[in-house]
Amino acid sequence: MTNTFELEHIGINTENAQEAEKLALLLSSIFNLKPRHGQKSEFAGDYFECMKSPFLGKNGHIAMKTPDLESAVEELKKKGLDFNMDTAAYDEEGKLKNIYLAGEFGGFAIHIMRK
Repeated sequence: MTNTFELEHIGINTENAQEAEKLALLLSSIFNLKPRHGQKSEFAGDYFECMKSPFLGKNGHIAMKTPDLESAVEELKKKGLDFNMDTAAYDEEGKLKNIYLAGEFGGFAIHIMRK
């Protein structure tokens, strides 16, 4: 079975909370998006997550969503990809919510999450 993936958002690393807010406000202004505050990041609509401090990936991360996360993980493993198990997050029922692929792709980490 081939899984479907959709872009969830782009995470952009910044040096600090002030830079994250400045970038989120700029992107919100450019693209007519609603800015919002998060715990670890500032958002420009649903598309841009401006990190308050550098996180995974030299430039940031790309978040992809899929309806069947377990199947997607198996498919990606068969394609030879590995996962950063330290980043795995689980819901109250013990089901995988999200996880990062190991390594970087064009300077970005890739985050796979349940749709």
